[in-house]
Amino acid sequence: MNDFRARCRQAHLKVTPQRMAIYKVLVQSNEHPSAEMVYRQVKQDLPHISLDTVNRTLVTINELGMSFTLEGTGDAKRYDGILDDHQHFKCLKCKKVIDLFDEPFSNIPTPAKLEKCAILRKTVYFEGICDSCKQKTNGN
Repeated sequence: MNDFRARCRQAHLKVTPQRMAIYKVLVQSNEHPSAEMVYRQVKQDLPHISLDTVNRTLVTINELGMSFTLEGTGDAKRYDGILDDHQHFKCLKCKKVIDLFDEPFSNIPTPAKLEKCAILRKTVYFEGICDSCKQKTNGN
């Protein structure tokens, strides 16, 4: 939380209760929440907060480098507050997103064609059917 406060101050942004609550929900979630999911959680403590405030704050948190948007989910934008190198698996049936911390994927070499580029992040993203959904399908 202190890192977030410091980043806000560096960017000349006020450290508001709304920003802190939204960031807290984001980093404590293991669900890769959408803005709507964050909104429902934060609204329990801050009943007057708007979905627009949550959306704008999530964009700001991304711009501060304290989270990132999961691309390619095909659904509502999902956010990830885990900044350590990791990969994702998304179930195409239940839409669950699972974090993977698999070392070989974190060490994928940069292609020669991109050697002169500044690579900021490498993303590995798997899609398929999770074990739980697979068992439900096989059980019927």
